[in-house]
Order: sequence, then C-alpha cells, then structure tokens
Amino acid sequence: MTDAKKQAALDYHSQPIPGKLSVEITKPTSSAKHLALAYSPGVAEPVREIAKDPENAYLYTGKGNLVAVISDGSAILGLGNLGALASKPVMEGKGLLFKRFAGINSIDIEVNAESPQAFIDTVARIADTWGGINLEDIKAPECFEIERALVEQCNIPVFHDDQHGTAIVTAAGMLNALDIAEKKLEDARIVCLGAGSAAIACMKLLVACGAKAENIYMLDRKGVIHSGRDDLNQYKAMFATETDLRTLDEAIEGADVFIGLSGPNLLSPEQLKKMADNPVVFACSNPDPEIHPDVANETRPDVIMATGRSDYPNQVNNVLGFPFIFRGALDVRATRINEEMKVAAVHALKDLAREPVPQDVLDAYEVDALEFGRGYIIPTPMDARLLDRVSSAVAQAAVDTGVARRPYPSHYPLTRVEDVYGG
Repeated sequence: MTDAKKQAALDYHSQPIPGKLSVEITKPTSSAKHLALAYSPGVAEPVREIAKDPENAYLYTGKGNLVAVISDGSAILGLGNLGALASKPVMEGKGLLFKRFAGINSIDIEVNAESPQAFIDTVARIADTWGGINLEDIKAPECFEIERALVEQCNIPVFHDDQHGTAIVTAAGMLNALDIAEKKLEDARIVCLGAGSAAIACMKLLVACGAKAENIYMLDRKGVIHSGRDDLNQYKAMFATETDLRTLDEAIEGADVFIGLSGPNLLSPEQLKKMADNPVVFACSNPDPEIHPDVANETRPDVIMATGRSDYPNQVNNVLGFPFIFRGALDVRATRINEEMKVAAVHALKDLAREPVPQDVLDAYEVDALEFGRGYIIPTPMDARLLDRVSSAVAQAAVDTGVARRPYPSHYPLTRVEDVYGG
C-alpha cells in the first residue's frame, strides 16, 4: 500500500471522530416522563417480565437484533497475532458491515485471554446479552475448540466467520464455476493449499455439498496431508488421504480445482499448466493471491479464476455471507447455525448469481453488464437482493431443522421494528 493510501486509511478511521460505530437512541427522551419510563421507575416493569420469562428479553430489549463481534487478536487478517486491542479496528469494521448490509446492531469485544479455556469462559458468561456471537480472527487450531465449546454452552448462534463465511462463499462460487466448466463437484479432483481454519471449513462444507473426501488433497507447510504422517492434529487428520503424492507440484497434476488459502505467489504458471481442462482456481490469499489473475489468464485462457480482491472479477468476500446468515438466524431466534443453514446459504448465493443483475448494481460497479459466466460466478456485495434471498433461505432452514424458536416470517426483508424485536 502506498503512503497516500495508508494515510487515507488512517484518516478514515480517525476523522471526524475516532472509530466507525456509535450508539443511537431508539426512544423519545425529550421529557421527564420519557426518562422515568426509560430508567427508574419505569424500567422495573420489563425487568420483572424478563425475570418471569427470559424470552421476554427479545420483546423489551435490543437482544434480538444485537450481535457480539468477539476476538482475541491471535490471527488478525493476514497480520498474525498482534493482540486483542489491535483487532479492534477489524471488529468495528465487522460491525459496520452488519449494520450496512443487514440492519444488525453489534458491539465489538476484544478479549485478553491467557488460554482458549479462559476465552471460552469469558464469552460464555456474557452470552445472554446477545442474540448471536460472531467470532473473528482467532488462530487455528484453537478456534475449532473455542467455537465447538461455545456452540454447546450457548443457546444463541455462535459462528466463526473466518471458517464458515469463507467456506459458504467459496462453495457457492465453486458450484457455479464447476457448472460452467461442465464438471460435477462429486467428480472433481480438488487441491487445497493451506490447512488453517478457513481451508478446513471450506473442505468440510464442500463435502457437505457433494464433494468426495477421497478426491481432496490438502497441503500444509510440510506438503500433502497423507495418512502416513504422524504430525497431524485431529482437524487436519480428517483430510489425510491414502496417496503417494507429497508436493504441490505432484498433487496439481490433472486437478480440476485449486483452492488457495495460504500465501502469495505459491502456485506457479508451470503448475497451473498441469491442471485439467477448464481449471477452477480460487486464489484467495489477500491482498496478494497464490497466483495473480493476469498471470493465470495469460497462462491458461480456459481458467475460471476467483480471488479475495475487489479489483478483479469473482471476489470471494465474506460480506456476501455473514450479515445475511445472522439476519436469517436472528429473525427466527435460532439457537445455532447448523450445517443445513450453511448449505442453504450456499445455494441461495449460487442461484442469485444466475439471475439478471439489476441496474443499480451495474451502476455501483460502473459496468455496462454482468451476467452469469466465467467473469461472474458470485454475486457482488452491493446487490440488495442478498438480504432477501440468503436471509430467507437461512431462516427457512433453521425452521425446517428444528433450531428456530419463532416461525418463519411472513415477509422478507424484515423492515419493521416490531418484526425484529417483537414477541
């Protein structure tokens, strides 16, 4: 990033006031009567009602439209373990996106925890405050145990977006890309470079969508994850294959799909040439992908390419997922976000990319046309239809699988305050 862009980013966060979020008042406060209702003595009445039935918190407080964005700062973006406080700009940014795209209020919480168990205990003790919890920027493998424990202990949705948000958007784009390549997911030979939280979640969700585990070759820093290795944690071991392949150069031979969740410039043009016809390459290391799109397209004109960058087509962007997934979960008061809800989000995103693109989206990206094909396999974040399509699919899946505490809403998107908060 140039010095000018660095300064622009700092100015954005500091001017005219520091930070990206504020708290707004939703009730009148212009008279003594209002204040008496807002606090003592009037506030005692909803207190009594919530004490009688905890579900009344959704009726009398903002709980039903409130998400906690929580991190320990152990894996901030691609910057590494810089500590809890350093993660605050990212968590505030997540809150901005929740509000901008799904009308969800959020509070960021940065936890200085000496161990995963301390983090779990801290979050579990405050979980009743929220309608849902978005975990963020927590390193692997600790993030798996943290999420699993909190899902078990909390009666609200707990979702580690670095894992599942990436996986959902990746799977949606992958299904479309393979369809364009005239290939089937269940037959595809997949190479995944990277074995962290996002990579493992991506492969698990692809399997849930129909991929065969025996067709997946995952690589970490030591090479192919195979059944003969004795240095694998339980999460990597799920993708240990019976194979003689040991390196990326060997694994990439004849592969239909390459998914990179690792680091810059790790897929060479020579390796790309070894892939099957119409190769699908998701090079998602950000800002510098495993192979630059210009290099990939020059090397293989038949490549279907996606990255994590906004300045190239087919951006794998978590904002396509988490605001709308939480919107759907909150709308039916889901107790968790299960696999069926994630798969529902995948198919909603996949199907939306196949529909005609509205003019306002074209205007937002200053293009004349966008249509389903090699350069458009995933919807864009500025597509207002995401709120309807993804949220409603997630809400319906929650109801269908028995994790919802409210019936499916009669209309989407929810726009009235009483629909979001009401009983």
